[in-house]
Amino acid sequence: MATGLLMQQINNKNVVVIGAGLGGLSAAISLASEGFSVELVEKNDKVGGKLNIMSKDGFTFDLGPSILTMPHIFEALFSRVGKNMADYVGIEKVEPHWRNFFEDGTTIDLCADADAQRRELNKLGPDTAAEFERFMAYSRKLGKETEAGYFAKGLDSFGELLKFYGPLRSLNFDVFRNMDQGVRRFISNPKLVDILNYFIKYVGSSPYDAPALMNLMPYIQYEYGLWYVKGGMYGLAQAMEKLALELGVNIRLNSEVLEIQHDGARASGVALQHGEVLAADIVVSNMEVIPAMQKLLHSPAAALKKMQRFEPSCSGLVLHLGIDTIYPQLAHHNFFYSDHPREHFDAVFKSHCLSDDPTIYLVAPCKTDPSQAPAGHEIIKILPHIPHIDPAKPLTADDYWALRERVLLKLERMGLTDLRKHIVTEEYWTPLDIQAKYYSNLGSIYGVVADRWKNLGFKAPQRSGELRNLYFVGGSVNPGGGMPMVTLSGQLARDKILADMQA
Repeated sequence: MATGLLMQQINNKNVVVIGAGLGGLSAAISLASEGFSVELVEKNDKVGGKLNIMSKDGFTFDLGPSILTMPHIFEALFSRVGKNMADYVGIEKVEPHWRNFFEDGTTIDLCADADAQRRELNKLGPDTAAEFERFMAYSRKLGKETEAGYFAKGLDSFGELLKFYGPLRSLNFDVFRNMDQGVRRFISNPKLVDILNYFIKYVGSSPYDAPALMNLMPYIQYEYGLWYVKGGMYGLAQAMEKLALELGVNIRLNSEVLEIQHDGARASGVALQHGEVLAADIVVSNMEVIPAMQKLLHSPAAALKKMQRFEPSCSGLVLHLGIDTIYPQLAHHNFFYSDHPREHFDAVFKSHCLSDDPTIYLVAPCKTDPSQAPAGHEIIKILPHIPHIDPAKPLTADDYWALRERVLLKLERMGLTDLRKHIVTEEYWTPLDIQAKYYSNLGSIYGVVADRWKNLGFKAPQRSGELRNLYFVGGSVNPGGGMPMVTLSGQLARDKILADMQA
């Protein structure tokens, strides 16, 4: 916590945070807890960003993230100011973590309980559980190393990583392999390879391009658990909003920012759509870096060209279905795997086309929380990963609708009998909707793609390259996408701001 002379400086500083996604909320809370005067400006009618909610025909849909991991990152926002997160929002563990479905009828659960996990893995052969345990030791090593520096210190580049860890210790990140190669060092069963490769869902990338470091994600999930927010995931955004208000953050909804104004190399304020200008000593943007450079900073072509390596992650075709039946074979979280995983990933990330046989993530939240749907009904959220918008190869509304049909047919073939006949209400989003709603870069869901050749898995730096008092948070900057990481980015932005003030 800030003290003395630094506290005097802070008391005279006004911060404007652009965007009330989880990164923006976290930054606002983190800075207000230090004594900054904070204004949080959001273009939409509620906080939360992609963590969004909609009620329709008696169903309550969580429109965005469905999985909560690393709850300690959220708890830190509350404990830093002497609060208990449990007084604001309740969370409960989800078991099994998720259920995996394959075309040949095999189903495998990922379980928190070690004995249950071994029994599930024994379905794949007598050596599979032992291989998995060796893989998890490798995953744990990656995770512990990452927590020690990249997460704790907010490292923003390969140079900073080398400086912190040193050349030899940096080799612990399995730097010469991609994620898939890292998995195959330990795992021989192709189904388990597919399962572990698909942990890449957390960052919307390809296991064949992402660095092997991404194999830390199973450790994260097994170490910290997989959770559901009681009453619906949006409750987490509401809890953070309440804390922010208690700390004196002024939240402006329905207030779109048109421009970040500057005086030389320093931001001086933000101009709102209706003409008002908010003066600022410090600006924090929760809008993704490249859209912010284009829309708010009007950055020159040379500056934008330097950012090309931070290509957007994949997008998704998002179906929220209210159905008039219950499928007992589903768990809360489910994956229906492609028979051709390499072709699926190459379609999304190489060809920028819609996969003929996608892997499908399906959430059935009523398995944990029946209150989200009328009695005898349930919610089915379906999310196949698809390419971000490619202006050179635009997909049509008919293309997206044809994929919807392929996805539903696949689910019916793999056990959800007559799913289409049971749909009583539907919300359907394409990348164009995601881009319009959240100003994400080309409809990206997870920020910046993790690609060892393009960016070594790093996201954009949190400090602006153009204005020295402008900082970025969210999925497009380090440490990356997903609810815990964007929330951590807000805390790391606070640390960088305090460090810069003392420099």
